Amino acid sequence: MLLAQELYTGSVLRADTGQPLPGVMVTASSGEQGISNENGYFSLATSTAPARLVFSFIGYKTVVISNPRAGQELRVLLEPGAASLQEVVITGYETNRPLLQTAGAISIIDRDVIERFDEGSLVRAVNTVPGVRMEERAPASYRISIRGSSLRSPYGIRNVKLYYDGIPFTEANGTTALNLMDAANIGSIEILKGPTGSIYGAGTGGTVLLEPRRAAAGEQSLEVGAMTGSYGLRRYTATARVGGEKSNFLVQYAKQEYDGHRQQSAVDREVLLLSSEFRPSDRRSISANLIYSDLYYELPGGLTRDQYEQDPSQARGGMFGSVAQNASMNQESVNVGLKQEYTFSDRLRNTTSLYGMHRFRNHPFNTDYERNTNQEIGGRTSFAYNTQLGNIGATFTAGGEFQRGFEAARTYDNNGGTAGDLRTDDEVVAKSGFAFAQAELELPANFIATAALSLNDTKYDITRLHQVGSGNYKYTRDFEAVLSPRIALLKQLTEELSVHASVSSGFSPPTEEEILTSDGQLNEELEAEKGINYEAGIRGFALRGKLSFDVVGFYFNLRETIVSRQDVSSVAVFRNVGSTDQKGVETSIAYTLIDDPERPLSQLKVWTSYTFSHFRFDAYQQNENDYSGNKLTGVAPHAATAGLDLHTRFGLYLNLTANYADETPLNDENTVYADSYLVAGARLGIKRQLGQHFGLEVYSGVDNVADTKYSLGNDLNAFGGRFFQPAPGRNYYGGLSLKYTL
Repeated sequence: MLLAQELYTGSVLRADTGQPLPGVMVTASSGEQGISNENGYFSLATSTAPARLVFSFIGYKTVVISNPRAGQELRVLLEPGAASLQEVVITGYETNRPLLQTAGAISIIDRDVIERFDEGSLVRAVNTVPGVRMEERAPASYRISIRGSSLRSPYGIRNVKLYYDGIPFTEANGTTALNLMDAANIGSIEILKGPTGSIYGAGTGGTVLLEPRRAAAGEQSLEVGAMTGSYGLRRYTATARVGGEKSNFLVQYAKQEYDGHRQQSAVDREVLLLSSEFRPSDRRSISANLIYSDLYYELPGGLTRDQYEQDPSQARGGMFGSVAQNASMNQESVNVGLKQEYTFSDRLRNTTSLYGMHRFRNHPFNTDYERNTNQEIGGRTSFAYNTQLGNIGATFTAGGEFQRGFEAARTYDNNGGTAGDLRTDDEVVAKSGFAFAQAELELPANFIATAALSLNDTKYDITRLHQVGSGNYKYTRDFEAVLSPRIALLKQLTEELSVHASVSSGFSPPTEEEILTSDGQLNEELEAEKGINYEAGIRGFALRGKLSFDVVGFYFNLRETIVSRQDVSSVAVFRNVGSTDQKGVETSIAYTLIDDPERPLSQLKVWTSYTFSHFRFDAYQQNENDYSGNKLTGVAPHAATAGLDLHTRFGLYLNLTANYADETPLNDENTVYADSYLVAGARLGIKRQLGQHFGLEVYSGVDNVADTKYSLGNDLNAFGGRFFQPAPGRNYYGGLSLKYTL
């Protein structure tokens, strides 16, 4: 059977100058995508007549054309300026709808937000989002919590799933090494908050979708950059881009060095990214990515309150101190991913991805020495079918995901930073997978209903080949397959306003590191977390598009909550403690005072985000102690971020940011708190085109301008009172970037 197609062609131009715009992404609601060439021309063949075409380009307002006519040349004008709320296209639920037509708590971090800061870390960009908290226990030691605490994450990222270009970046064992990636590798970030098991499998925390950097159609350029800053910060980048109508290719190298704001807190990281995309036909597109990372970072360790107040720059001391034991992480890895999008007919399309990963870790810790090798393969596929059920438009999506990881893990005595006698030798096979199905219905009166379901399964096989003073064994833990449903309903009240509500179920099995702790002990009693999330929200814009807002309220009841404590040897141990009640409100508001590219002051925008968290232990009994009703450890009741962005026609720009966090309980007993803090920063720069081929950016910035003393990445339930991980004091940075375009 021949594939019926609709062809849409035209040109994309700057609204203010009439000049062609290359590299504009053209997305059809039916799933197909194309890019405008160096003359601004685009040609997009679709399997069926789409309800809309979306034209998006960084730095320009997105344009949505409803019910476009095939065969008619389109003339699309894009205005400079940030995209407003109704124009952002959401890919997370695989329906390619504008944000105003998507039921769910979703936040977008685009490239402009990432570049508001120094790019040495993603922490400040991610923390502009309400309901999301990113921390650094040490430089390059990240953890993320979405609508919850970091109780399960004494180190690393857990209970939050990450994807890069739609390919799993979270490993089969439930952990994510985001520090293997550089901020320059990321084009945008889409965050889905709360349980999203209907599409992305097990998890109660949320899902983060990372989009890679791409070369625009018709672009051939070479860009180099350098930055230097306080505490010995040095950063270098080089990027080559080649883009055409049918393919694009990007090579990027980034190197970052940091002497550290504390003892034993240096970083040395190199990342190489190869990102490519090919469109051999109107029915097929293929993308391939490779990330090579060589990372070394030191671990200064937690301080007691007295040590923190006396000298926040010191590292953990004593016999097992961080300097004495050379506490640090050496990590080398390669991630390779391949994704194909294919249209079979006028109604059916498929997206399939495959990936492989190899990583080696050499990790002297305060109390032991660990050497681990990981190898992993996996894949994901989804089919989307568009149809009409009478006068109701429907999209049915179904698919699955599978991951298999193998780890050879050995622990040794740590003799002053060198490996001593072998303690344990383990082989761990982790398997995780799920199948999912989703139906989305466009109902009368501008209602959109979604019903989804996934079946999740996780299994660990642990073989102990050696243990001092004990025999060998083989242990298998197979978590029973669990169904996770999601139901959502959205009503678009006007072209400028929509409301939504949803109920979703979450299932989160323990990670391998929670079952097999770093001291070699098995945690056989640990059960999976389960919870139900209720949420409702309103989003829209007003005042002729100048004001945008997004407000969500939620209630999440989590059962079999997993918490961690440090034992006498600083090893994190985990257990289930009953249930938690988590109520919250997340708010984002932005107002554009000026948006006129012809004026000397071409853009002036203010924005803020605010998170209210009323999180409590509902039922928590530990021996004779009853912690029921206590505040959830690691959660600030109030958090807010505000900013101002200013741009001039000449190319000068200014970004101001302030971040506030309320006092935070650091132990389950609620007897120790981290102080509240307010931290402000600024970045000033200029971007200019120098002739026909060269572009230059020069910038400088300051973080923590008031030199506030605060702790970021606190150790929760720490043994010996070592709760505090001091953040840098006032620090400066400056740099430049030079781009040559053929």
